[in-house]
Amino acid sequence: MGTLGGVGLFLLGMRLLTDGLKIAAGRALRRILERGTATRIRAFLSGVSITALVQSSSAVTVAVIGFANAGLLTLGQAVAVIYGSNVGTTATGWLVAVVGIHVDVKATALPAIGLGMALRLVGGGRRLGALGEALAGFGLFFLGIDVLKGALAGIEQQFPLSTFEVTGWQAVIVFSLIGFALTVLMQSSSAAIAVILTSVGGNVVPIESGACLVIGANVGTTTTAAIAVVGATANAKRVAMAHVAFNGMTGLVALSTLPLLLFLVDRFRETLGLGTEPAAVVAAFHTLFNLLGVALMWPLTNLLVSMLTDHFTTRDEEEGRPRYLDRNVLATPVLAVRALGLELARIGAVARGMAQQALGRSGSVSLTAFERRREVITRLVDATGEFVNGLQGLRMSSEVGAKLPTALRVARYYTEAGELARSIASSGAAELDPLAPDLRERVRVFEDEVGRLLEQTAVDAEGTNPARAHEAIEQLERSYHELKDVLLQAGAQGRVAVGALVAHLDRLSDVRRLAQQMERGAQHLWVLGAAAEGGEEDFAGDAS
Repeated sequence: MGTLGGVGLFLLGMRLLTDGLKIAAGRALRRILERGTATRIRAFLSGVSITALVQSSSAVTVAVIGFANAGLLTLGQAVAVIYGSNVGTTATGWLVAVVGIHVDVKATALPAIGLGMALRLVGGGRRLGALGEALAGFGLFFLGIDVLKGALAGIEQQFPLSTFEVTGWQAVIVFSLIGFALTVLMQSSSAAIAVILTSVGGNVVPIESGACLVIGANVGTTTTAAIAVVGATANAKRVAMAHVAFNGMTGLVALSTLPLLLFLVDRFRETLGLGTEPAAVVAAFHTLFNLLGVALMWPLTNLLVSMLTDHFTTRDEEEGRPRYLDRNVLATPVLAVRALGLELARIGAVARGMAQQALGRSGSVSLTAFERRREVITRLVDATGEFVNGLQGLRMSSEVGAKLPTALRVARYYTEAGELARSIASSGAAELDPLAPDLRERVRVFEDEVGRLLEQTAVDAEGTNPARAHEAIEQLERSYHELKDVLLQAGAQGRVAVGALVAHLDRLSDVRRLAQQMERGAQHLWVLGAAAEGGEEDFAGDAS
């Protein structure tokens, strides 16, 4: 029962320590992540320092996922923070080995708990209270070590585990699995490491077995990351899987080089000032194999980032990748212009789908979905611009060269159309003050006319000439001005409030401009000589 009580105090202390420090230093930690991750080296060092401070690699991983999702960290920087976080979490082992086993814990733990709770009561929910909570957690953590030491004191005589030497791979695997299970059950690698080192320090577990337990506990932290993959965003999956890849690779390397690493720690024991304390040797081993993992994985980071980016993608990210802009065709300008036109047709299909959704002609869709589709257009337009820049540096005929400005003009029209569709959707007709039935019917007829025009702006696989769209846009202009006059007269007669009238006229203006941008894009795209393969993109399937 003493063992369970000690473990319980460990876990409670770690929870209070971590939560208190996160609240007390939350803004500072965010600033460190924002400013301290400009390069991968700095990101690594930030991961080490922050994790050593808050004593929770899971908390740092969650913060990294949030920053990556917000675009404040690139995947490469996030991976570097994960590397550092794994090194920083070894600080717990040193606290246990150097302080918890040799120092009179009660002499400091009990006063820390008392002072911490006093600060918690005085400070309440403010930073002072959070610091008090962290101090109390610190005391409980070491009080748990003291209880566990007492509980393990007589176990060696009853269960002489030290006689079980690690002489084969079966024993190595067994102890590694036990360490893995400890972390999974406790949901805290720091608490598991504390239990392991306390057992080693009490001569309950030999050094070699303790090393295997530490390896298993280190790999066990990946379970939290693996669970986070389920139903998570693409960025969250990438960061979580980077954690799994690093810890898994580090564990395999540590197991395969176990005798060598223990020899190195033993060889430099005096140099490191470890003396003969077994727990300190295992703590040094824990730090050494994590540093070795960083040294091995650092040159492979770019490859890891590339693999994670390729294997964990959302539908929008996949659609945001150019389908036709292969740099191999730059050597043949005529083929390059053809590819450029096909990619622009894809952009037009996305913009047209957004426009139809904004007018309610293809089912409802959330504003978040509109934002994602607008990002697809932005990424494709950026790629188109880079492709055009590559073409401009090549020798080509004047006829081909003259088409490049047209391509950029098409991209601009479709970008503007996407922005207008987003604006129309955000000020949906359902949110506007209702109009009288006759006025509402006039607006519906006008938007139906725009919807028919949108269908005529598609440049299909046969390169259909959108001449009908050009004729329709002239009629649409007349319809717009007639409808505008009708609404203004209704406003003058008091049938529509001034504020509502302005809102409806603004929306109709956006609808009109949307139709104009799509028609102009289609006309210039046809002039460019492009043909889109596959017809319309399925926009409705993205509704959420």
